[in-house]
Amino acid sequence: MTGPGPSVLRGVRRTLGTLAARIYLTGCALLLGWALVAASEGSMAIVLPLFATLPASLVLLLLLPEGDTAFLLSMVLGALANAMIIGWCARALRRGKNPDTAS
Repeated sequence: MTGPGPSVLRGVRRTLGTLAARIYLTGCALLLGWALVAASEGSMAIVLPLFATLPASLVLLLLLPEGDTAFLLSMVLGALANAMIIGWCARALRRGKNPDTAS
C-alpha cells in the first residue's frame, strides 16, 4: 500500500471542481436568486429551484422540520449533493477515456 487514500475534503474539492458541477451550481444559484426576487404572495416561482435540485432536495425537505429556512437549506444542500454526483460522473467518464493500466 502506498499510503492513505485522498482525504474526504480533497475528494469533495475534486468533484466540485469539475466544469459540469460548476455549471450546475451556477445555474441553481441563478435560479434560486431569480425565484427569491420574483416570489410574491401566491407565486410559484420558488418551486422551480426545487425541481432543479430534485431528488436530493426532496429527501432533505422531508427530513428537515418545516419552515422557510429549512426549505432553502434543503435546496442548497440538494444542489451540492447533486453537484457532487455530477462531478463524480464527469470524472469517471473522463477516466474512461484513459483507463489506468497499472491496476
